[in-house]
Amino acid sequence: MSALRTSDVSARGTDHQFWWFALSGVLLVCMVLVGLMIGPAGPTWWRIPLELLNRLPLISVESGVSASDWNIVWQIRAPRVVLAVIVGSTLSISGASYQGVFRNPLVDPYLLGVAAGAGLGATVVFSLQSGESSTWFIDPLPLIAFGGALVAVLVTYLVGTAFGANRSTTTLVLAGVAVTSLATAIQAFILQRNTDVVRQVYSWILGRLSSATWGDVRLVLPYVIASTVVLLLHRRLLDVMRVGDDEALALGVNVRRVRLVVVLAATLGTASVVAVSGLIGFVGIIVPHAVRLLAGASYRRVLPLSVLLGAAFLVAADIPSRVLANPAETPIGVVTAFFGAPFFLLLLRTRQTSQ
Repeated sequence: MSALRTSDVSARGTDHQFWWFALSGVLLVCMVLVGLMIGPAGPTWWRIPLELLNRLPLISVESGVSASDWNIVWQIRAPRVVLAVIVGSTLSISGASYQGVFRNPLVDPYLLGVAAGAGLGATVVFSLQSGESSTWFIDPLPLIAFGGALVAVLVTYLVGTAFGANRSTTTLVLAGVAVTSLATAIQAFILQRNTDVVRQVYSWILGRLSSATWGDVRLVLPYVIASTVVLLLHRRLLDVMRVGDDEALALGVNVRRVRLVVVLAATLGTASVVAVSGLIGFVGIIVPHAVRLLAGASYRRVLPLSVLLGAAFLVAADIPSRVLANPAETPIGVVTAFFGAPFFLLLLRTRQTSQ
């Protein structure tokens, strides 16, 4: 009899999980469609779904979309929406993974100096290009920002693990704070001597998707896929680590290896998307916590749902960034901070009252 009850509970849990994934997938598809429909130029919004149907095999629909209008949709709107999907999903799953290995729900993807390192790299590029015609064969900004992020995390990890395994979690966080402060100080020093690039650096720091191209998508996609696959493969181990390092060790989990792999994978994904989108804050905090509130705390659900809902959230956040200051654009980092800061304060308040 008890076996039957256990089976029924398991079946209900599986059905519940399926519906969450289904709803999240539908929400993402709807947000992508809305993102393709909205823009300052191009065809009327209601013609876009008709044209998408027309481009399906064996379906013919008169949409009234000209070749030039479709070119605007495909070359300007589509890469922006796809990049928003990639950035949002990566920041969300990275934030959830960091929160798992550090067992701290307030941790975000920029914890170990990723943002500061990428910002310093971007500042160096803007300063070198200032007042000169570009002689680069390729755009150096994403590559150097990516390299700066990885170097910052490497220094953080080497310093944070140099004081013994027992304090690796605490020292990693403290090392990240120190590296962030150092990189920010160097960035301020460079900007003080190149005041003409302050506006460019500031715009990059606030986050931007307006300049997205298919080249940006191709550039980050291999790193994002590798990072996401590794993190998803560790979701069960993150569930085990929720009980504590000692208990996880007793259950046969190599805590140091899991922490190293998860941190490196999350950092690789974060560094790659930051290199092309700039710094977009709060996504890695808002989405994982929303998933936990809705679907439970198990990382077997949190990580894949964070991928879907993180992508949908950033596509949705990019819509007001296009229309609030039309024809100009509001930096998407401003939009995410507008929603993220109150959520963060509410989270702090909730944690304080629960203690």
